[in-house]
Amino acid sequence: MKNYIIILVILLMTACDADFTNINTNPVVSVSVQPEFLLRKVLFEYSENASYEGFVAGNLLAQYFMAVDFNLFDRHGLTQPQYGGNPWPFLYENLRDNEILLQLSRQNPTFAIYEGPALVIKAMLFANLTDLYGDVPYSEALKGKSSGVVFPAYDSQEEIYLGEEGLLMLLTLASEKLRLSYGPNRLIGDVIYNGNLQNWLSLAESLRFKLLMRISGKVDVREQLSKLVQDGYLIINPESNAVFRFTSAQPNNFRMSTARIGDFNLFLMSETIQRQLERFNDPRVGVYFRPSANGENQFRGLRNGQDASQLSISIADFSLSGRIFREAAGSMKFPWLTSFELKFLMAEAAHKGFVQLDASVLYQEAVKEAFEYWGVAVPSNYLVHGPASFDSAEDKLELIGTQKWLSMPVNFYEGWIEQRRTGFPLLLPLVASLNDGLMPNRLPYPASEIALNNQNFLVASGNTNGNSINAKVWWAQ
Repeated sequence: MKNYIIILVILLMTACDADFTNINTNPVVSVSVQPEFLLRKVLFEYSENASYEGFVAGNLLAQYFMAVDFNLFDRHGLTQPQYGGNPWPFLYENLRDNEILLQLSRQNPTFAIYEGPALVIKAMLFANLTDLYGDVPYSEALKGKSSGVVFPAYDSQEEIYLGEEGLLMLLTLASEKLRLSYGPNRLIGDVIYNGNLQNWLSLAESLRFKLLMRISGKVDVREQLSKLVQDGYLIINPESNAVFRFTSAQPNNFRMSTARIGDFNLFLMSETIQRQLERFNDPRVGVYFRPSANGENQFRGLRNGQDASQLSISIADFSLSGRIFREAAGSMKFPWLTSFELKFLMAEAAHKGFVQLDASVLYQEAVKEAFEYWGVAVPSNYLVHGPASFDSAEDKLELIGTQKWLSMPVNFYEGWIEQRRTGFPLLLPLVASLNDGLMPNRLPYPASEIALNNQNFLVASGNTNGNSINAKVWWAQ
């Protein structure tokens, strides 16, 4: 009996194997992914995840918000991410999908129109990674098993920026591709610019300007910045802003708008942003935050880094995050890059003599457009008299940096990255720091790298004083 069973099994296995491919191929589904679906997926998933990370983690490091409970991250225990604080996985996952899009654009002339945007996305996401972590897998990161590279080496941040295939070269190539005519083909799946290639060209050039300013403390960037200004493709009008627009309903709603109310209410106004908003008598306070329940029309913040086990307060005495992040989140946008962010950078470049432009005019335009972005009217005397006046400011770089910082809550980790670069505004010491009172300079490599890429992780760890969050990235040294 056993022999009959064995023979039957062998016959069945042989029959299945002979027609295995046909059985497991769906005749009505394409075996290759269409590029428009990949583009839409990457644009949405990056915007959705980056906005969430900005709310629950980036806002803590930049001291827009503080966390009243489950707050080890707010106390700078950065190896213990809780609600957020580990953007590494989703950045690399989106880079992987974008790399597939990039390869499709190069393999099929019909899809060539996707190459420019894919290069811009690749540069932006890798810039995020290296500015947060320092040295990261770059040149070998997206090769995959077919290339034999399963344990990618870490590239130095300097090489990631300046190498022959580095970020700046990626954006130069992107601009070249986006200047080409693609004939009748249309860019489909573009939820940022609705297929407008001219706007993608502006994003490529503006992102290059931004990254050049980021490394301007290490490299002479004057000639490159001046050429970008002269070429005239920069995002200088709000109509060209690169933003993802949320809706009031799923699936394109802001994630925190449907979070449990208990989770949403963990995040209060930071004392740091309270001081800056009060300094400028800034009406954006009513958008970013709600008045404390126990104080009519009063906004009150709390110092970052509280020890929750020792904290005894009434939440009603402090300001919760604003309605735009929850009830009115349908009007919220996630910025990839905006005219006001770029103009703040241009004002800084002009004041430092990098470009021949009027820093005062650029600063004022940036402030006005930042207010407009958040749906707030600029008070008539805001830029004329008082602490926001450029002409009367003793430290104009401090004013530019602080106003830029004020305009960028929930913008991923940008407020923290730029604060690390410029030093503005001055962040307040934590109440109960888990980092010996030091302000961190980078995010730590995640534990997954220890397990999955150990040999290369050990090299990178050695270059950061044991994966220390106090080690400075290259452009900040």
